Amino acid sequence: MSETTERIEDSGDVPAAESGSSTEETPAPAAPATAAKGPLGLVGGIVKTARPKQWVKNVLVFAAPFFAFSKSTDRAGLLFAAAIAFVAFSLVASSVYLINDAIDVEADRAHPTKRNRPIAAGIVPVPVAFASAAVFFLVGLGISFVASWQLAVVLAVYEAVQLAYCFGLKHQPVIDLAIVSSGFLMRTIAGGVAAAVPMSQWFLLVTAFGSLFMVAGKRYAEVMLFERTGAKIRSSLKKYSASYLRFVWATSAAILIMSYCLWAFEIRQHEHNSVWAVVSMVPFVVAVLRYAVDVDSGNGGEPEEIVLRDRILQVLGGVLVITLFLSFYL
Repeated sequence: MSETTERIEDSGDVPAAESGSSTEETPAPAAPATAAKGPLGLVGGIVKTARPKQWVKNVLVFAAPFFAFSKSTDRAGLLFAAAIAFVAFSLVASSVYLINDAIDVEADRAHPTKRNRPIAAGIVPVPVAFASAAVFFLVGLGISFVASWQLAVVLAVYEAVQLAYCFGLKHQPVIDLAIVSSGFLMRTIAGGVAAAVPMSQWFLLVTAFGSLFMVAGKRYAEVMLFERTGAKIRSSLKKYSASYLRFVWATSAAILIMSYCLWAFEIRQHEHNSVWAVVSMVPFVVAVLRYAVDVDSGNGGEPEEIVLRDRILQVLGGVLVITLFLSFYL
Protein backbone atom coordinates (compact mmCIF):
# COMPACT_ATOMS: atom_id res chain seq x y z
CA MET A 1 0.00 0.00 0.00
CA SER A 2 2.48 3.68 -0.48
CA GLU A 3 4.85 5.01 0.83
CA THR A 4 4.20 8.17 -0.55
CA THR A 5 6.85 9.40 2.91
CA GLU A 6 4.66 8.90 4.47
CA ARG A 7 4.12 13.54 3.24
CA ILE A 8 4.70 10.97 1.11
CA GLU A 9 5.36 6.82 2.22
CA ASP A 10 6.23 7.47 5.00
CA SER A 11 5.11 7.53 4.30
CA GLY A 12 6.76 5.85 2.56
CA ASP A 13 5.73 7.01 0.38
CA VAL A 14 5.64 9.91 0.27
CA PRO A 15 6.84 8.56 2.63
CA ALA A 16 7.60 10.23 5.38
CA ALA A 17 5.97 9.63 0.07
CA GLU A 18 5.73 7.51 1.69
CA SER A 19 5.45 10.02 4.22
CA GLY A 20 4.28 13.17 4.20
CA SER A 21 1.35 15.04 4.10
CA SER A 22 1.06 18.17 2.19
CA THR A 23 -0.67 21.18 3.54
CA GLU A 24 -3.42 23.12 1.92
CA GLU A 25 -2.19 25.93 -0.28
CA THR A 26 -2.25 29.36 1.29
CA PRO A 27 -0.37 32.57 0.56
CA ALA A 28 3.24 32.02 1.49
CA PRO A 29 4.53 33.89 4.50
CA ALA A 30 7.92 35.46 4.66
CA ALA A 31 10.86 33.14 4.16
CA PRO A 32 11.73 31.21 7.31
CA ALA A 33 14.40 32.68 9.48
CA THR A 34 16.46 29.51 9.16
CA ALA A 35 17.00 30.25 5.47
CA ALA A 36 18.35 33.73 6.24
CA LYS A 37 20.68 32.57 9.02
CA GLY A 38 22.83 30.60 6.66
CA PRO A 39 21.86 27.82 4.25
CA LEU A 40 23.61 24.49 4.55
CA GLY A 41 24.52 24.81 0.90
CA LEU A 42 22.88 23.54 -2.24
CA VAL A 43 24.32 20.02 -2.06
CA GLY A 44 23.52 19.70 1.63
CA GLY A 45 19.99 20.89 0.96
CA ILE A 46 19.48 18.32 -1.78
CA VAL A 47 20.79 15.54 0.46
CA LYS A 48 18.51 16.64 3.30
CA THR A 49 15.49 16.75 0.98
CA ALA A 50 16.37 13.26 -0.25
CA ARG A 51 15.66 12.15 3.34
CA PRO A 52 18.37 9.55 3.95
CA LYS A 53 16.77 8.88 7.37
CA GLN A 54 13.76 7.51 5.51
CA TRP A 55 15.92 4.86 3.86
CA VAL A 56 15.42 2.74 6.97
CA LYS A 57 12.03 1.85 5.45
CA ASN A 58 13.81 0.21 2.55
CA VAL A 59 15.14 -2.60 4.76
CA LEU A 60 11.84 -4.24 3.83
CA VAL A 61 13.54 -5.37 0.62
CA PHE A 62 15.52 -7.82 2.74
CA ALA A 63 12.39 -9.44 4.16
CA ALA A 64 11.53 -11.85 1.33
CA PRO A 65 15.13 -13.12 0.88
CA PHE A 66 15.54 -13.50 4.64
CA PHE A 67 12.31 -15.45 4.96
CA ALA A 68 12.88 -17.72 1.96
CA PHE A 69 11.62 -21.14 3.03
CA SER A 70 14.29 -23.43 1.60
CA LYS A 71 17.27 -23.91 3.91
CA SER A 72 19.34 -24.99 0.90
CA THR A 73 18.96 -21.60 -0.75
CA ASP A 74 22.07 -19.54 -1.50
CA ARG A 75 21.48 -16.97 1.24
CA ALA A 76 24.54 -14.90 0.35
CA GLY A 77 23.34 -14.52 -3.22
CA LEU A 78 19.85 -13.56 -2.06
CA LEU A 79 21.17 -10.93 0.34
CA PHE A 80 23.43 -9.45 -2.36
CA ALA A 81 20.44 -9.11 -4.69
CA ALA A 82 18.45 -7.53 -1.85
CA ALA A 83 21.30 -5.08 -1.18
CA ILE A 84 21.12 -3.98 -4.82
CA ALA A 85 17.37 -3.53 -4.42
CA PHE A 86 17.93 -1.50 -1.23
CA VAL A 87 20.27 0.97 -2.94
CA ALA A 88 18.08 1.27 -6.04
CA PHE A 89 14.86 1.73 -4.05
CA SER A 90 16.47 4.31 -1.77
CA LEU A 91 17.51 6.45 -4.73
CA VAL A 92 14.13 6.15 -6.44
CA ALA A 93 12.26 6.96 -3.22
CA SER A 94 14.48 10.02 -2.72
CA SER A 95 13.50 11.25 -6.17
CA VAL A 96 9.87 11.14 -5.04
CA TYR A 97 10.66 13.13 -1.89
CA LEU A 98 12.35 15.83 -3.97
CA ILE A 99 9.39 16.11 -6.35
CA ASN A 100 6.89 16.07 -3.51
CA ASP A 101 8.59 18.94 -1.68
CA ALA A 102 9.00 20.92 -4.91
CA ILE A 103 5.28 20.63 -5.66
CA ASP A 104 4.26 21.51 -2.10
CA VAL A 105 6.70 24.39 -1.65
CA GLU A 106 4.05 27.06 -1.10
CA ALA A 107 1.98 24.92 1.24
CA ASP A 108 5.07 23.91 3.21
CA ARG A 109 5.95 27.57 3.78
CA ALA A 110 2.63 27.96 5.62
CA HIS A 111 3.35 24.95 7.87
CA PRO A 112 4.95 25.49 11.31
CA THR A 113 7.72 22.93 10.78
CA LYS A 114 7.75 22.01 7.08
CA ARG A 115 8.61 25.60 6.20
CA ASN A 116 12.16 24.80 7.32
CA ARG A 117 12.61 22.17 4.63
CA PRO A 118 15.37 23.16 2.16
CA ILE A 119 13.08 23.81 -0.81
CA ALA A 120 10.49 25.76 1.20
CA ALA A 121 13.29 27.72 2.89
CA GLY A 122 14.76 28.72 -0.48
CA ILE A 123 17.98 26.74 -0.03
CA VAL A 124 17.22 24.46 -2.99
CA PRO A 125 15.53 26.11 -6.01
CA VAL A 126 12.52 24.25 -7.38
CA PRO A 127 14.08 23.63 -10.85
CA VAL A 128 17.18 22.16 -9.18
CA ALA A 129 14.95 19.89 -7.08
CA PHE A 130 13.21 18.52 -10.20
CA ALA A 131 16.53 17.99 -11.98
CA SER A 132 17.99 16.23 -8.94
CA ALA A 133 14.91 14.01 -8.74
CA ALA A 134 15.44 12.93 -12.35
CA VAL A 135 19.07 12.05 -11.61
CA PHE A 136 18.17 10.06 -8.49
CA PHE A 137 15.51 8.12 -10.41
CA LEU A 138 17.66 7.32 -13.43
CA VAL A 139 20.63 6.21 -11.31
CA GLY A 140 18.37 4.04 -9.13
CA LEU A 141 16.70 2.50 -12.18
CA GLY A 142 20.09 1.79 -13.75
CA ILE A 143 21.35 0.06 -10.60
CA SER A 144 18.20 -2.10 -10.47
CA PHE A 145 19.15 -3.84 -13.71
CA VAL A 146 22.17 -5.32 -11.91
CA ALA A 147 19.69 -7.51 -10.00
CA SER A 148 16.93 -8.09 -12.56
CA TRP A 149 14.73 -6.34 -15.06
CA GLN A 150 11.72 -7.27 -12.91
CA LEU A 151 13.10 -5.06 -10.16
CA ALA A 152 13.31 -2.19 -12.63
CA VAL A 153 9.64 -2.73 -13.48
CA VAL A 154 8.66 -2.60 -9.80
CA LEU A 155 10.63 0.63 -9.33
CA ALA A 156 9.04 2.19 -12.41
CA VAL A 157 5.56 1.28 -11.14
CA TYR A 158 6.44 2.66 -7.72
CA GLU A 159 7.62 5.95 -9.22
CA ALA A 160 4.49 6.26 -11.39
CA VAL A 161 2.14 5.59 -8.47
CA GLN A 162 3.97 8.01 -6.19
CA LEU A 163 4.02 10.75 -8.83
CA ALA A 164 0.27 10.29 -9.29
CA TYR A 165 0.03 10.81 -5.53
CA CYS A 166 2.18 13.94 -5.65
CA PHE A 167 0.28 15.50 -8.54
CA GLY A 168 -3.22 15.11 -7.13
CA LEU A 169 -4.23 11.76 -5.67
CA LYS A 170 -2.97 12.75 -2.24
CA HIS A 171 -6.02 15.00 -2.03
CA GLN A 172 -8.39 12.05 -2.44
CA PRO A 173 -9.43 10.48 0.89
CA VAL A 174 -8.90 6.72 1.25
CA ILE A 175 -7.03 6.66 -2.09
CA ASP A 176 -4.16 8.51 -0.43
CA LEU A 177 -4.05 5.92 2.37
CA ALA A 178 -3.92 3.10 -0.15
CA ILE A 179 -1.16 4.70 -2.24
CA VAL A 180 1.07 5.55 0.70
CA SER A 181 0.64 2.07 2.12
CA SER A 182 1.37 0.47 -1.24
CA GLY A 183 4.85 1.93 -1.11
CA PHE A 184 5.78 -0.43 1.71
CA LEU A 185 4.24 -3.40 -0.05
CA MET A 186 6.19 -2.62 -3.21
CA ARG A 187 9.41 -2.51 -1.19
CA THR A 188 8.73 -6.06 -0.05
CA ILE A 189 7.87 -7.18 -3.57
CA ALA A 190 11.04 -5.49 -4.87
CA GLY A 191 13.18 -7.62 -2.57
CA GLY A 192 11.36 -10.76 -3.66
CA VAL A 193 11.72 -10.15 -7.41
CA ALA A 194 15.34 -8.99 -7.03
CA ALA A 195 16.24 -12.26 -5.28
CA ALA A 196 13.80 -14.32 -7.39
CA VAL A 197 12.18 -15.97 -4.36
CA PRO A 198 8.48 -16.90 -3.94
CA MET A 199 6.53 -14.88 -1.40
CA SER A 200 3.86 -16.23 0.94
CA GLN A 201 0.39 -14.77 0.56
CA TRP A 202 0.20 -14.36 4.34
CA PHE A 203 3.55 -12.59 4.36
CA LEU A 204 2.30 -10.12 1.75
CA LEU A 205 -0.86 -9.52 3.78
CA VAL A 206 1.27 -8.82 6.86
CA THR A 207 3.19 -6.22 4.89
CA ALA A 208 0.08 -4.69 3.34
CA PHE A 209 -1.94 -4.28 6.53
CA GLY A 210 1.10 -3.42 8.62
CA SER A 211 1.68 -0.55 6.21
CA LEU A 212 -1.94 0.57 6.39
CA PHE A 213 -1.78 0.44 10.18
CA MET A 214 1.23 2.80 10.25
CA VAL A 215 -0.11 5.14 7.58
CA ALA A 216 -3.51 5.47 9.26
CA GLY A 217 -1.70 6.21 12.52
CA LYS A 218 0.33 8.90 10.81
CA ARG A 219 -2.78 10.52 9.37
CA TYR A 220 -4.43 10.30 12.78
CA ALA A 221 -1.49 12.19 14.28
CA GLU A 222 -1.77 14.86 11.58
CA VAL A 223 -5.47 15.32 12.29
CA MET A 224 -4.76 15.56 16.02
CA LEU A 225 -2.07 18.18 15.33
CA PHE A 226 -4.60 20.17 13.32
CA GLU A 227 -7.14 19.98 16.14
CA ARG A 228 -4.56 21.04 18.75
CA THR A 229 -2.73 23.80 16.88
CA GLY A 230 -4.85 24.71 13.88
CA ALA A 231 -1.93 23.92 11.55
CA LYS A 232 -2.88 23.88 7.89
CA ILE A 233 -3.47 20.42 6.44
CA ARG A 234 -4.27 19.27 2.93
CA SER A 235 -7.86 19.04 1.85
CA SER A 236 -8.11 15.24 1.94
CA LEU A 237 -7.29 15.15 5.66
CA LYS A 238 -10.16 17.52 6.40
CA LYS A 239 -12.46 14.81 5.09
CA TYR A 240 -11.22 12.38 7.73
CA SER A 241 -12.41 12.35 11.29
CA ALA A 242 -10.20 11.14 14.12
CA SER A 243 -12.72 8.40 14.87
CA TYR A 244 -12.64 7.14 11.27
CA LEU A 245 -8.84 6.96 11.25
CA ARG A 246 -8.91 5.14 14.59
CA PHE A 247 -11.30 2.65 12.97
CA VAL A 248 -8.92 2.16 10.03
CA TRP A 249 -5.83 1.54 12.12
CA ALA A 250 -7.69 -0.66 14.61
CA THR A 251 -9.10 -2.79 11.79
CA SER A 252 -5.68 -2.95 10.14
CA ALA A 253 -4.08 -4.04 13.39
CA ALA A 254 -6.58 -6.88 13.79
CA ILE A 255 -6.02 -8.16 10.25
CA LEU A 256 -2.27 -7.68 10.66
CA ILE A 257 -2.15 -9.85 13.78
CA MET A 258 -4.36 -12.51 12.23
CA SER A 259 -2.28 -12.63 9.03
CA TYR A 260 0.96 -12.87 10.99
CA CYS A 261 -0.33 -15.76 13.07
CA LEU A 262 -1.39 -17.64 9.93
CA TRP A 263 2.00 -16.93 8.37
CA ALA A 264 3.74 -18.19 11.52
CA PHE A 265 1.84 -21.48 11.32
CA GLU A 266 2.76 -21.72 7.64
CA ILE A 267 6.43 -21.24 8.54
CA ARG A 268 6.13 -23.98 11.16
CA GLN A 269 4.71 -26.36 8.58
CA HIS A 270 7.41 -25.59 6.01
CA GLU A 271 10.28 -25.60 8.48
CA HIS A 272 9.78 -29.07 9.93
CA ASN A 273 7.45 -28.06 12.75
CA SER A 274 9.83 -25.49 14.19
CA VAL A 275 8.26 -24.09 17.34
CA TRP A 276 10.13 -20.78 17.06
CA ALA A 277 7.77 -19.42 14.43
CA VAL A 278 4.86 -19.87 16.84
CA VAL A 279 6.88 -18.30 19.67
CA SER A 280 7.51 -15.27 17.45
CA MET A 281 3.81 -14.43 17.63
CA VAL A 282 4.27 -13.23 21.21
CA PRO A 283 6.79 -10.41 20.58
CA PHE A 284 4.97 -9.51 17.36
CA VAL A 285 1.57 -9.02 19.00
CA VAL A 286 3.07 -7.14 21.95
CA ALA A 287 5.03 -4.90 19.56
CA VAL A 288 1.87 -4.06 17.59
CA LEU A 289 0.02 -3.20 20.79
CA ARG A 290 2.98 -1.16 22.05
CA TYR A 291 3.12 0.81 18.80
CA ALA A 292 -0.66 1.33 19.06
CA VAL A 293 -0.08 3.22 22.33
CA ASP A 294 1.86 5.88 20.41
CA VAL A 295 -0.76 5.95 17.66
CA ASP A 296 -3.59 6.36 20.16
CA SER A 297 -1.84 9.29 21.81
CA GLY A 298 -1.51 11.02 18.45
CA ASN A 299 2.26 10.64 18.33
CA GLY A 300 2.39 8.34 15.30
CA GLY A 301 3.28 11.10 12.87
CA GLU A 302 6.74 9.74 12.09
CA PRO A 303 6.81 5.92 12.48
CA GLU A 304 10.58 5.70 12.04
CA GLU A 305 11.13 8.16 14.90
CA ILE A 306 8.86 6.14 17.17
CA VAL A 307 10.87 3.00 16.46
CA LEU A 308 14.21 4.76 16.93
CA ARG A 309 13.31 6.27 20.31
CA ASP A 310 11.20 3.50 21.88
CA ARG A 311 13.68 1.10 23.52
CA ILE A 312 11.02 -1.42 24.49
CA LEU A 313 9.80 -1.54 20.91
CA GLN A 314 13.37 -2.07 19.75
CA VAL A 315 13.83 -4.96 22.19
CA LEU A 316 10.58 -6.55 21.00
CA GLY A 317 11.73 -6.15 17.42
CA GLY A 318 15.04 -7.76 18.26
CA VAL A 319 13.35 -10.73 19.94
CA LEU A 320 11.04 -11.09 16.94
CA VAL A 321 13.97 -11.16 14.51
CA ILE A 322 15.82 -13.72 16.67
CA THR A 323 12.84 -16.08 16.87
CA LEU A 324 12.27 -15.83 13.12
CA PHE A 325 15.96 -16.40 12.50
CA LEU A 326 15.81 -19.55 14.60
CA SER A 327 12.71 -20.64 12.69
CA PHE A 328 14.43 -20.44 9.31
CA TYR A 329 18.06 -21.15 10.11
CA LEU A 330 18.21 -23.46 13.13
